[in-house]
Amino acid sequence: MNSRFTFPIEGRFALVLKAFSHRENQIFFTAMGVLVGTTIVLLIGVNHAYTVQVPANGGTLIEGVLSTPAHINPLLATSDIGTESDRDISALVYSGLLRSDGENGFIPDLAESYSTSPDGLVYTFTLKPNLEWHDGKKITAEDIVFTIKTAQDGRIKSPKRASWDGVAVEQVDELTVRFTLKKPYAPFLENTTMGILPEHIWKTIDYNRFDTNKYNREPIGSGPYKFSSIETTTKDGDEIPVSYTLKSFSSFALGKPHIDTIKFVFFRSEEALVQAVKTQSVDAVNSISPEVARKLELEGFRIEHSPLPRVLAVFFNQNEQPIFTDSSVRKALALAVDKKSVIDKALLGYGVALDSPLPPGTIGYKAAEPEKERSERLSEAHALLEKAGWKYNSEKNIWTKTVKKEVQTIHLDLATSEASELKTVAQELKNSWEELGVQVNVRVFATGDLKETIVRPRKFEALFFGQVLGQGGDPYPFWHSSQRLDPGLNITSYTNTKVDKILDDVRAETDSEKRVSAYNSFRNEIIKDSPAIFMYAPEFLYVVPQNVRGFSLGLITNPSERFLNIHEWYTSTDNLWKIFKN
Repeated sequence: MNSRFTFPIEGRFALVLKAFSHRENQIFFTAMGVLVGTTIVLLIGVNHAYTVQVPANGGTLIEGVLSTPAHINPLLATSDIGTESDRDISALVYSGLLRSDGENGFIPDLAESYSTSPDGLVYTFTLKPNLEWHDGKKITAEDIVFTIKTAQDGRIKSPKRASWDGVAVEQVDELTVRFTLKKPYAPFLENTTMGILPEHIWKTIDYNRFDTNKYNREPIGSGPYKFSSIETTTKDGDEIPVSYTLKSFSSFALGKPHIDTIKFVFFRSEEALVQAVKTQSVDAVNSISPEVARKLELEGFRIEHSPLPRVLAVFFNQNEQPIFTDSSVRKALALAVDKKSVIDKALLGYGVALDSPLPPGTIGYKAAEPEKERSERLSEAHALLEKAGWKYNSEKNIWTKTVKKEVQTIHLDLATSEASELKTVAQELKNSWEELGVQVNVRVFATGDLKETIVRPRKFEALFFGQVLGQGGDPYPFWHSSQRLDPGLNITSYTNTKVDKILDDVRAETDSEKRVSAYNSFRNEIIKDSPAIFMYAPEFLYVVPQNVRGFSLGLITNPSERFLNIHEWYTSTDNLWKIFKN
C-alpha cells in the first residue's frame, strides 16, 4: 500500500484555504505573489551586492595570420629571419626573464627578482622556484646561460647576437644567473625579455641543424601556451602548415591563462584573411591595411589600434643634393607639408603626426604642435626662402638663386618603396612641394632594391623611409655620427658633436629623470638642425572579437607584443561571492 508523507501543517493549510471566500483567496494569493516576487528581487540584490564577476576559464581564440611559420624560436624569430607567424607563436610559447609591461617598463616573468650593481655593469637575476618547461622538466639558471651563449655563438647566426655582444653570463647557483657588461648600458633590461630555450632539448642539436630541426616547428618552451598540434598540407613535396593549435599552460610563471586554446590559421592574401573574418572562420587578425580596417570598423568590427615606435620621415642627403646644405630649403620643404592630410589619405587617420625622431612610447616623446593653416605655412615658407636669397618665378613656378655666377634651382629626386602607403605619401609630398614651387621626381623601388641600391650606399637626394625603434626607443643607431656609414643606420650622414655626446651619455644613464632631460635636449637639437622631415608614426591595427575582455594593447614595438598580457584575456565570466575572491 502506497502512502504519501505529509507535514502536519499541510492539512491545516488546506482547511484554511477552503474556509476562505473567493475574494479572500484572491487577496491571499496576490499577497503571496508579492511576497515571493519581493523575496526574489531581494535575493538578486543581495547576490549583486555580495558577488563579483570574475574571469572564467575556457574558450578558443582563432587568429588569422598572413604567413606560415618555420622558425618558432626566440633566437631566430626576428624581422631579419622569421615570419610574422614565427614571432607570434614564439611570443606565446616562450618566456623571458622579464616581460614588457606595455608602458615602457618591465615585469618579472621567469625571474622572481633582479638587482643592478651601483656602477651599472652587473645584473643579477633570481629565478622563481619550481618553474617548469612545457614537457615538465625543471627550469634552472643553466637554461639561461645556455640560451645566451647560444645567441652569442657566431655559427648560429642569430640576429640576437648583437644584443648580447660583450656580455658575460655565468650561473651563480641553480636559480641565480649573473650578467656582466663591459660598460654601462641603460637599455640592457630589454635584452632579458628574449625567450629562453630549454637546454635539455637544444644542447644535443648540432649548430648546423639549429634552424632546421623539428623543435623549430614543434617548440617546447615555458610561455603561457604550449604546442598541441599542427595541421599541414602537401605542396610540391613539401609539408606546408595550415594551422597551429596551442593549449594554455597551467604552470606558466604568471598564472594559467583563462582562454584554453589559441589556434593560428595561415593565409596567403589579405583578401582571403578579410573574408575569413567576415565569415567568422577566424576571430582576430592584424597587419591589415588602413583601408580594410576602416571598412571593418564601419561594419561593426572591433578595431584596436596603438602607435608603433616607428618614424616615417623624409631624409635629406646633403652629399648628393647641395641645395640641402641650405637649412632654409629644408625648413621650407617641411612647412609646405600638410601632415594631417597625409595621414588621412595614406593611413585613413590611423597614424600620429611627428615633429622629431622620437615616436610615441619612447622616452622624451612630445606630441607634435598643431599645424597652422596651409596658406599661412606656405607664406612662411616663401618668406624663409626669400630671406635666404632665393627668388620665386611665378610664371615658371620655380625658385632660383645665383651662387658664384651659377644659377641654382630648388628641385629634387624623392626615392621610396613600392609599398602602397609609401607611394601614396610620396605623391602627396610631390603635390605639396610643387605647389610651393619645387620640382619633384618620384622614384619608386622594390623594397629589397631600395635597401641595397639606395639606402645602404646612400645614393639618394631625398628618401621617404621608415626607422624602427625598439623597446625604449634608443635613437643612437640612427643619429650618432659613428653610424653614418653602412651598415650604420644614420642614413642622412648627420653629424653633431653635441648630439653624439648626449646619445653616448644617455646610454649609461640609469636615472629616469636625467634620461628624459637628455632626450629632450637631443630632440631640440634635431629639430633645430632639420636633417629630415619627421612625418608620422603608423598605428598597429588589430581586429579583436567583441567578447574578449582583459585585453590591453598598450605601447608595443612589434605586432607579436599584442600578446603581452594574453594570460589575462578571457571570453566568459563566473559570479563569485566577494569573500571567496582572494
